[in-house]
Amino acid sequence: MNFEETIIAPASGNSSAAIALIRISGSQAIETTEALFKTRKKLSASASHTLHFGKIMDGDEIVDEVLVSLFKNPHSYTGEDVVEISCHGSVYIQQRIIDLFISKGLRMANPGEFTMRAFKNGKLDLAQAEAVGDLIASDSKASHKIAMNQMRGGISNDLQALRKELIHFAAMIELELDFSGEDVEFADRTGLMNLLSKLKQHIQPLIDSFAYGNAIKQGVPVAILGKPNAGKSSLLNALLKEDRAIVSDIAGTTRDTIEDVIILNGIKFRLIDTAGLRETTDTIEAMGVKRSIQNALKSKMVLFLYDRQDTTEEEILEMLKPLFDKELDLFLIENKIDKHPHKEEFLSRDVIAMLKQHFEAVNEQAISAHQAESVHELAENLAEFVKSWHQDDQMVITQTRHLHALKSTLDSIHDIENAMEMNIPSDLVAQDIRLAIQHLGSITGEIDVDKDILETIFGSFCIGK
Repeated sequence: MNFEETIIAPASGNSSAAIALIRISGSQAIETTEALFKTRKKLSASASHTLHFGKIMDGDEIVDEVLVSLFKNPHSYTGEDVVEISCHGSVYIQQRIIDLFISKGLRMANPGEFTMRAFKNGKLDLAQAEAVGDLIASDSKASHKIAMNQMRGGISNDLQALRKELIHFAAMIELELDFSGEDVEFADRTGLMNLLSKLKQHIQPLIDSFAYGNAIKQGVPVAILGKPNAGKSSLLNALLKEDRAIVSDIAGTTRDTIEDVIILNGIKFRLIDTAGLRETTDTIEAMGVKRSIQNALKSKMVLFLYDRQDTTEEEILEMLKPLFDKELDLFLIENKIDKHPHKEEFLSRDVIAMLKQHFEAVNEQAISAHQAESVHELAENLAEFVKSWHQDDQMVITQTRHLHALKSTLDSIHDIENAMEMNIPSDLVAQDIRLAIQHLGSITGEIDVDKDILETIFGSFCIGK
């Protein structure tokens, strides 16, 4: 990318709407806009963060009446001169305006180029830039909250402060190497060990938070399992409040898997309805049963529906056995309680105790999926259970890149600790410290980040961002 060029792109999406926003950034943004925009006061003579009404002109022809927002460098999103044109949302009008500016020497922005310029100009660090992408893609209250915290520097600020302390120790050890012929010690070894301990206390919870953060970002995968005709599809439909699956009184009518997304109390779930678990000679149904187990193993949570009228505890244990010790959370849901003389006839305590040995958590609830009885309560319980995975005041990471960098940092910290305990020469200790500094810096972009990584990060953005 040539950051000397002035760029333009639709920032509100390339579709018809009442209003559209076109964004321009670069050294020629104001001058070029003045050449095409007829208004009372010249933009170059106006203050930053001002709004101007006027007309976009193509020679003597009025293309549109618009509002122009003016942001002068460095007080803009990109750190450059930025002009944002609010025009009528016709696709034709948007393209006509963009073509006019391109004819004056501007070029179309690449995906994410505005945010990349913001990063290059120090308006935000790399972790914050990635959070911008997450914020745009957020589709639930929980994912929005995580992205907003990251964009405001929640992770960056802590890591940058710790990294600076590591840099100080690295400098002191390097100084010792310069005086290797003398018996001097500039770096406080006890202080370094205390810092390493503090780093681990910050980094390990962040590593642990990835499973939660990624689930919130992508949607918590939940497999709905049970015998054929246990009411799995009815439960899915009750939660979604619309029919997406075949609901029939004939056992085995859901032969494949059906997946849909729902937001429950601010948490996004990916609900997977599956074929019934039973022995079958039907080849197609058998494939569905096999896929049911595979999907359950890919999930974080399993909702297992059963009807006490036609299911024994032994059958339940046999059906759940392939899922033992797979780090899954289990919701045991007794269904069709409207047909039972006694509601909430849960499994025996011995069975529950045994299941708790093989699942991360075991919860029980009684519902009537067909009549949607207690489904609202189940939805609330699912959301609250997911929220319990993480404390509100703890930072969360959602990027795989951050996870790998933090794990590498932790490995380097362990190497430093081992080296200190074994009285390894200072030059080797300094090398491990530099590695830890490098790994931490890669998260925020304080070190040179590989061009391919940057292009991957910003290439996932939309054109106007």
